[in-house]
Amino acid sequence: MADKLNGYRILILETREEAQFSRLLTEQGADVLQCPMFTIEDAPDPAPVEAWIRRFIANPFDDLVLMTGEGLRRMMKIVRHRGIEKEFVAAVGKSRKFARGPKPGRALREIGLEADITTEKPTSEGVAEMLSRLDLKGHRLGLQLYPEKDHSVLISAITSCGAEVDTVLPYIYDSKAAETNILSAIDEMEAGRVDAIALTSSGQVRRLVDAAKAHDREDQLRNALAKTPIASVGPVVSDELKSYGLEADIYPANDAFFMKPLISAMSIALDKSAARAE
Repeated sequence: MADKLNGYRILILETREEAQFSRLLTEQGADVLQCPMFTIEDAPDPAPVEAWIRRFIANPFDDLVLMTGEGLRRMMKIVRHRGIEKEFVAAVGKSRKFARGPKPGRALREIGLEADITTEKPTSEGVAEMLSRLDLKGHRLGLQLYPEKDHSVLISAITSCGAEVDTVLPYIYDSKAAETNILSAIDEMEAGRVDAIALTSSGQVRRLVDAAKAHDREDQLRNALAKTPIASVGPVVSDELKSYGLEADIYPANDAFFMKPLISAMSIALDKSAARAE
């Protein structure tokens, strides 16, 4: 990328791909302030996850919907520990595989498989819309879920298409340990020591607001965000911001909802802002 972020301090709230995002920003000269929003932990009771995996192996689903790459990677940990990796990968290979955006597709490639269909919109609504165009009557569909999301609407949409849905939740979020980091990040933004905050998932928006509310600092958060340009990776994040009365100031061009286009958009926007200030 030709665009640079030399001298700009960027706050990131990423956890799952924090190292990659931080590296990309650093390569462009940014001073990266990292604020993990939560830690990812295996499901506290692995028995339902293993039971789902064994049902899958015994009788592969007609269709498999992967909502996150993290979900598949967590399941791969279990099958490797149980010595059934070959059987599980073979079963996944027999199913028609749907990926909610590019991340599950990358996880599939790590085990030598490819997504058959990737959603145009990397959202639950996008998954429901995609599946509604297909004939699922009588299909057995495996659905990998992710934490802190009400999936009832998606599940209802799939069952209304005539499919039998079998769900699995392979991991959870532990957010308590991160709240001190979040409050410190709010202080940094309010003090004007952050040039932009980069948001890459809707969960980050919710966690930011929830942590501020829990500590009676929502007004401080809103004041801090009023001083700090908000960079959104795509429509899911932007819609979540709007639900709290907030707006994205920076947005990738050409519907390219990935880290590199987001970084490029930040570079362009911050340079324009600096030029106007001069």
